[in-house]
Amino acid sequence: MKPEISVVIPVYNEESGLAKLFARLYPALDALGIPYEIIYVNDGSRDGSAAILGEQFRLRPDVTRVVLFNGNYGQHMAILAGFEATRGDTVITLDADLQNPPEEIGNLVAKIREGYDYVGSIRRARQDAAWRGIASKAMNRLREKITHIKMTDQGNMLRAYSRNVIDLVNQCQEINTFVPALAYTFARNPTEIIVEHEERAAGESKYSLYSLIRLNFDLITGFSLVPLQFFSLLGILLAFASAALVVLLMIRRFVLGSEVEGVFTLFAITFFLMGVILFSIGLLGEYIGRIYLQVRARPRYVIQAVLEQKTSELP
Repeated sequence: MKPEISVVIPVYNEESGLAKLFARLYPALDALGIPYEIIYVNDGSRDGSAAILGEQFRLRPDVTRVVLFNGNYGQHMAILAGFEATRGDTVITLDADLQNPPEEIGNLVAKIREGYDYVGSIRRARQDAAWRGIASKAMNRLREKITHIKMTDQGNMLRAYSRNVIDLVNQCQEINTFVPALAYTFARNPTEIIVEHEERAAGESKYSLYSLIRLNFDLITGFSLVPLQFFSLLGILLAFASAALVVLLMIRRFVLGSEVEGVFTLFAITFFLMGVILFSIGLLGEYIGRIYLQVRARPRYVIQAVLEQKTSELP
């Protein structure tokens, strides 16, 4: 029977929490009374996650599929690989750490049935560190102004997508991307709902501060040229300001004679301009680096094996 719901779960070093995930996920989906499938994508885990997923496949082969990467390619590449393997009309993304309760899946499915093709989620009470909440809110506001993509809680991966959105995402071949934002660009009727948020069942977050910064660079540079345009305009303004400053200094030279009091002011202005130049060069490098990765046309990920029940074996 063709599944109506496909649940995609990226897994990276989650061996300590997978048993709790299984104990809550399968009953939650069984309770919906809807044909479903669960696709786990093992993103090159270095612990025993792959073996645990293989054992779970043997226990529930009728609704379980496992995609095994040959290395670590990142959460969003794992989600994209899961999208390509899905067969359901509605696709749900869920993290393996149980911070998003699997019991909320039914609410997302109900919203899709109302006619929406993209359902985001907003965490009612975040159970993360305070600095992550503050940083997330700041980046949300900056990202919305730059990209015009409206996601109240961009860091929450519990989301639902209709089949037409998934098919369009599967046609994309981007190396660096942010999946919820990419899907949002294809959605005709998006919405959001509030969901519960819990502490991690086990283990630690896989996102360091550096990883979060890199992810937000992917989000901003992958969906907008505004940063480049901003520095182009800033360069023009600084050029006019520099010309005006030169004229002013020449006038003071002829009127007041030689001065040395303004040397440190000139140093400060010079260092400021150097900082702007270095930052703009770095931003330009981000765009060029993404172009370089894209034109190499290397595989985004390599699948080592897929555990799934053959059609002939299905009852």
